Amino acid sequence: MANLLQNTKTMKILVTPGKEIKLKDYDPAWTGDFKNKEEAAIKLQKDIERMSELQNRLYANDKYGVLIIFQALDAAGKDSTIKNVMTGINPQGCQVVSFKSPSSEELDHDYLWRCSKNVPEKGRIGIFNRSYYEEVLVVKVHPEMLENQHLPELKDPEKLWKRRYDEINNFEKYLTRNGIIVLKFFLNVSKDEQKKRFLERIDKPEKNWKFSSADVVERAHWDEYQKAYEDMFNNTSTDWAPWFIIPADKKWFTRTAVANVIVKALEELKLEYPTVTDEHKQNLQKSKDILLNEK
Repeated sequence: MANLLQNTKTMKILVTPGKEIKLKDYDPAWTGDFKNKEEAAIKLQKDIERMSELQNRLYANDKYGVLIIFQALDAAGKDSTIKNVMTGINPQGCQVVSFKSPSSEELDHDYLWRCSKNVPEKGRIGIFNRSYYEEVLVVKVHPEMLENQHLPELKDPEKLWKRRYDEINNFEKYLTRNGIIVLKFFLNVSKDEQKKRFLERIDKPEKNWKFSSADVVERAHWDEYQKAYEDMFNNTSTDWAPWFIIPADKKWFTRTAVANVIVKALEELKLEYPTVTDEHKQNLQKSKDILLNEK
C-alpha cells in the first residue's frame, strides 16, 4: 500500500494516516483533472479492462485477496458505483455482500462476526456494501441501538468508540498480514445533491422502490453523521488500510476515481501468472502430442 499512499494523484481523496482531517475540506463536487464527462468515461473503460486482466492474475496467483469497503450516506451512489466499476470483472472471482440491519442471530454474535465470515478468499475480490463501520457510524448516532447488542456493562460508555476503532484497526491489520488487501471508500455526497436525488426517487415511478421515509429521518442527523465520519477517518485511516474520500456529486467522476484506486492497488501487488515446473512442461507436451495424434 506504500506506493499507493505516495501517489500524488490520490492526495485530494486520501485520508493521510496519522493526520487529522475535517470532512468539509473534501469537496463533494471535485472532478480532478478531467475536462468533461466523456474524458472520464474513456479513463474508466481503460481501467475496467485493466482490472479484468489483473483480476485474472489475482485468481491464478491465489496469494492475495482484495476486500473493497463502501460506506456512504443514503443516495451517494454505492450501488451504481459497484455496478459500473465492476462491470468487467469475472463473476466467478468476485462477490458482493450488502449489510442491512443486523438480524437477531447476528446481534447474538460479536459485531465483526457477520462481516468476518464474508471476507473474500485468496484469489477473489470481495465487496462490502456497508460494513462493520456501521458500528461506529449509525450506532454512534443512535446509541440506543447498543441495547440490542447484549454487551457487558461499561463503566464509561464513551470509551466504547475508541475501543471499537482499535478493534477494527487490529482486524484490518490481521487481514492484510494474511494477504487480504483492504480498500476503503467513502462516497462523499453533498447535502444539496442528496436532496436532489431523494426528490428524483420520489418523482420517478421507476425509482420509487429505492426510497424509504427512513432516509429523510436519517437526513435530519446530517451534522451528527458528518462528525461520526470525521472521527472514523481520523481513527481508522491507517498505513495498511487507508480511507479514500471520493467526491460523489458527479457520479461519472466517482466511478472513475474508485476504479483508478483499485487498479493502482492491484498493480502494486506485481502479480504474475504462476510458472510451471519442467516436469509439468513435459506433461503438457505429452498431452499435446496425444491430442494431435488422435484419429
